[in-house]
Amino acid sequence: MAEPRLCVSPRSRGSGPSPKIRQDLVERTARFGTSAISLSRAIKEDAVTRPLISQLVRAATSVGANYSEANEAESRSDFSHKISICAKEARETGHWVRMIVSAVPEHKTGARQLWLEARELTLIFGVIVRACKKTKAVGQELSLHSSGLRPWSTSP
Repeated sequence: MAEPRLCVSPRSRGSGPSPKIRQDLVERTARFGTSAISLSRAIKEDAVTRPLISQLVRAATSVGANYSEANEAESRSDFSHKISICAKEARETGHWVRMIVSAVPEHKTGARQLWLEARELTLIFGVIVRACKKTKAVGQELSLHSSGLRPWSTSP
């Protein structure tokens, strides 16, 4: 089975992640945000947990929002940028989960699932970002080659 091409604007005909892969990530990122909200609602608010909860919810729900934006990207560059934001927000969510566990250790079990999902999403979006960079580099090489330029020269 061929690996899906990951770095293109999903609106491009015949390229990009398949509709099934896109829909799976749409659902997965939505569940990720709702899981963060559920965990946050279970935590008793106080002076320490209030800012942690706020940051957790902002970061976790941002992953799905940015992924939705990436699916409507206007260019490959726009798509790559929005996917990189997804990776950063997923990584940040993992950080806030760790801080919450530090502040409220009795929620460690529930938080662990969210932390694991943050880690997996970070890895998934990281792969997509790297594929985008690789695609861009190959495109630049082809562009240079077809123009007769060598990457190390300043003139044809």
